[in-house]
Formats: sequence, C-alpha cells, structure tokens
Amino acid sequence: MAESDLKLLGMWASPFVIRVRMMLEEKGLSYEYIEQDVFNKSELLLKHNPIYQKVPVLIHGARDICESLVILEYIDENWSWIGPPVLPATPYKRAIAHFWAAYIEDKLMLSFVGILRAPTEEVKAEKIAETHTILEMLEGAFKKCSMGKGFFGGDSIGYLDVILGSYLTWINAAERISGAKLLDETKMPLLVEWEKRFLAADCAKKSLPSVDQLEKHARNLQVTRWKVDSAN
Repeated sequence: MAESDLKLLGMWASPFVIRVRMMLEEKGLSYEYIEQDVFNKSELLLKHNPIYQKVPVLIHGARDICESLVILEYIDENWSWIGPPVLPATPYKRAIAHFWAAYIEDKLMLSFVGILRAPTEEVKAEKIAETHTILEMLEGAFKKCSMGKGFFGGDSIGYLDVILGSYLTWINAAERISGAKLLDETKMPLLVEWEKRFLAADCAKKSLPSVDQLEKHARNLQVTRWKVDSAN
C-alpha cells in the first residue's frame, strides 16, 4: 500500500489525535487529514469506527486502525524502516514504556481536566495537587527511561514522548485558566527541559495547536458542556 492511501480522521484539539499526527510527521509520512465533529458524528466516522465511534481513526487503504496507542504501534511496525523505532527494542523496555503509557492515560488527562471542571476552589486545589503528584512520578519515569539522554526514547522522540507531548498545550492552557503552575521547574526540572526540547521538534510544531486556541476551546467547553455535565 502506498503512503498516499493514508487518511486520518481526527479532531484538532484531541490529544489522542495530536499524538498520531506527531508520529506521522516524525516518520515523514504523507496523509490526508479529515476533521470530524465529535458531537455530531459523520457517516465516515461511523463507517470506519462503528464500535467506539471515536477519533482518531487511521485509514490505510482498506484497513481501519482505531485507538491512538494501537495506531502508534501500527505506524512503528508498518514503517519500521523509516527513522528510529517508536517503541524500545527490548521486551523489558517495551514493557516499561507500556506501563508508563497506561499511567499517563489513566491519570494525567483526568487530573488536569478535573482542574478545568472543578465546581469549587477546594476541588480545584485538590486536582492541582493531584496533577503535581502525577507529573512528579513522570519526572522519575523520565529519569529512568531516558538514561540521561534528551527524550523518553533516548536520543530521539519515541512512544512515551508523543503520548505525554500530546498533552503539553492542554497542560499550558490549564495553567492559564487555573492560574497554577503545573509543570514546575523546581519540582520537575527534567520534564521542564524535556518539554523545551520536545516543543522545538518539527513534529510538535506541525501538530500541536497553540495554547491560545486550546485556552479558548477549554473555556468554551467550561460554559457549553462541562458545567452542564457537572450539574447532571
């Protein structure tokens, strides 16, 4: 199958879509991006992901690949000859990468979105403290996985880099809205330096929306959806 057969169904603000876009850019793969309205699902999305009806969906010729972490591994294995591997080479290091990916998915987004959705200042303070704890754990994970190099994947951007990196502008937007510093240089100096390196990479520049865009989007969600959800 040719690279020209690649299509990605996504939504611009979704970190799950952003990480797939970053990996496609990192691999230098050409693809067609098709924006979706996740609140009014298109026939195209329903056709290619009838089970979960969510983005991202990578369409590769006649193949539909769903769920962002699955898509990252598919890209890595299907285009293994292009650039460094996404996942570590050894079974143990892959297991560690999968462990921390699951930790990020289970903990991080819920904590910083919880800051934005907090109904009271007390709840917001609890969610800020929870986010700090999670990021401090990831500081330790970075130290272990990077082994003194620039990225979780070592010398180059890999699996954990794009997973955590897909949340960076969301974290920055949450900082603006809450007034709290989440990625704190005094508590997470290694992650702060990693953030600078990651944001300077071409794949991040081409894929991440601006903090201004996400701040506006998050504030709109606070008014139109999250506050309504919290009241139900």
